[in-house]
Amino acid sequence: MTSTAHTPQAAPARAFPHRAATRARRSSHAKRALTGWLFVLPAAAVYTVFVLRPLLTTIWYSLYNWDGISVGSWVGLGNYRRVLTDPQLLSSIGHAFFLIAFFTVLPVIGGLLVAALLQEIRIHGLGTLTRTMLFLPQIIPGAAAAVAWVWMFSSNGTVNQLLSAVGLGGLTRSWLGDFDWALPAVGIIGTWLGLGFCTILLMAGIGKIDISIYEAARIDGAGFFSTFRYVTVPALRAEIGVCVTVTIIAALASFDIVFMSTQGGPGYATTVPGVLVYQLGFTESRVGLASALAVVLTGLILLVILPIQRFFREK
Repeated sequence: MTSTAHTPQAAPARAFPHRAATRARRSSHAKRALTGWLFVLPAAAVYTVFVLRPLLTTIWYSLYNWDGISVGSWVGLGNYRRVLTDPQLLSSIGHAFFLIAFFTVLPVIGGLLVAALLQEIRIHGLGTLTRTMLFLPQIIPGAAAAVAWVWMFSSNGTVNQLLSAVGLGGLTRSWLGDFDWALPAVGIIGTWLGLGFCTILLMAGIGKIDISIYEAARIDGAGFFSTFRYVTVPALRAEIGVCVTVTIIAALASFDIVFMSTQGGPGYATTVPGVLVYQLGFTESRVGLASALAVVLTGLILLVILPIQRFFREK
């Protein structure tokens, strides 16, 4: 009788501490989650107001034929059809992809070579001096750099003076006013700005590579290029991915350098989507078409960047 009467009352007593501990853990998790959301909330609010809302508004505007003042008329996907069929708009997108060669390929390859050479030479003070010299363009606003290069690319500017000094006076021209050379000249400005960023980032990555790997490679008879190919480049996969991503976005979304150096000219020789969005929206009052071009440009950037990100994450 004693054990029969004791058992039903003892079971809840043994289970209670377990349930209490479970409730305590759940309460603790809920408090941590709430604390986390409270920390995230200010950033999420700013992101919503200044990124998501303008993006959604741009998509909405792109569906209208609107001058920015009067009442717009619904055109559906008409603006997108115009963007994808108008030769001028398509050529601006082509110019942006052409600039990738100058904004991305040259800075990344140049940065890799400079970083590897500095790793190989290891002269005291040379690395610091080189980093300082290469990073100087990064502290100059793109618009100011463009103005400086306009002077250097002018008919009597530094570039033509140097060409004349080495006997290549026949090549001199007004580089930014030449239909064939204006876009490459703008690209060189982008190369000058991007080289320092890529070099600094890649030098930081090389600093993380175990020096014993380089010593082992030298003992095995590997030269500079073999070490560069089989040690340096594979070890810098993540850093190269960052450089490629940032510089491609800079090329496709370029505005300040092009606008301040050529304003898209001569003719439409250097027009890129960023400049065209500005001109359509603020000087021609074609806000709907400008919004459609901006949305297409955003989609193109994502279409290019996402596979690149995946490629550099794979081992």
